[in-house]
Amino acid sequence: MRCPNCQADKDSLKVIDSRSCDSGRAIRRRRQCMQCKRRFTTYERVEDHPKLVVIKRDGNRVPWDRSKILNGLVRACYKRPVRGEDLQRLVEEVEEEVFRAYDREVPSSAIGELVIERLRRLDQVAYVRFASVYRRFKTLEELVEEARTVMDAMRYDVPGQGVLFVPPVPSAQQPVAKPPVEPPGAGRRTPRKPQGWEA
Repeated sequence: MRCPNCQADKDSLKVIDSRSCDSGRAIRRRRQCMQCKRRFTTYERVEDHPKLVVIKRDGNRVPWDRSKILNGLVRACYKRPVRGEDLQRLVEEVEEEVFRAYDREVPSSAIGELVIERLRRLDQVAYVRFASVYRRFKTLEELVEEARTVMDAMRYDVPGQGVLFVPPVPSAQQPVAKPPVEPPGAGRRTPRKPQGWEA
């Protein structure tokens, strides 16, 4: 374990408070880094999930390890205003979703998408950092394009706000107005008889 702020190793971390939580199924520890003095929270719990295997991109299979997700998030959130508790909660949400959706094996790509989806809502800068590694951006243009996508989503994606305007129907789908149908004989004028004329 490392400090989420300065990346100091576990020898620099000191436990300053420890208590039971989650109905006794976990231990919450408050820690302080002795180098940068940052305080953060960690949770220890018994692993009660069945064994799950992660299929990596190269085809290798490795045991499920939630700490790998947390370590990746800590690196992505380096010097960002993100609390350790929020990262722990994000990992727990991903873990619950994975164990609910997969029985024995899960592709690493599925895990990455679950993490990215939640990290974007938590911190956009950390999201771009994480996405640049996970999606293996090779050029600066790819990074800039991803940042633009996030900025556009922030502009239009306001939580809890409904749709104000319904987009117009494309012109190809708009119904064509038809002239009104008149009954037979309607609009037909009867010629006036000239004065003094008799049939």
